Amino acid sequence: VICALTGLVIVSSIIAYPDIDYSDGAELTKMAFSKIPLIGPFILSFGLLTFAFSTILGWGYYGERAVEYIKGKRWTHAYRLLYIVAVFAGSVANLTIVWNIADCMNALMAIPNLLSLICLNGVIVHETRKYLWRNRLDREMTE
Repeated sequence: VICALTGLVIVSSIIAYPDIDYSDGAELTKMAFSKIPLIGPFILSFGLLTFAFSTILGWGYYGERAVEYIKGKRWTHAYRLLYIVAVFAGSVANLTIVWNIADCMNALMAIPNLLSLICLNGVIVHETRKYLWRNRLDREMTE
C-alpha cells in the first residue's frame, strides 16, 4: 500500500512540478509527500519506520534459519552477533556506502537462485507437464 501511495504521490508531484530533480529518489519522495497538507510527512515517516523495522526483523529471521539449515543450530549465535554488528554499522555509516553494499548483496542473492533454477530445470518441466496433463488446470479454473 505504501509503495502504491508513494508512486501516486511522486507521479502527481511530477505533473504539478515538472522541473524536479529526478536523480535523488529519497529527496524526490520527501518533497512529494511534503506536498500533502499536514499528514504527508507523517505518512512517509510512519511508512518508512514500519517498512525498515519489518525488513530488519524479516532478514534477521530468514538469515538465521538459513544459517541453521546450512551449518546447524550452533552457528545461529554467531550469525546473530554478526547481524547486530552489521545493523549497527549500517546505521552509522555513510548512506551511499550502505545503499551500494545493500544493492550488491541483493544482486549476489540472484546467483544461488539462478543456479538452483538451472539445476532444477528438468524437475520443474516434469512437474509442470505432469500437472497440465492431468487436466488439473482446467478443473481449477471452472471451480
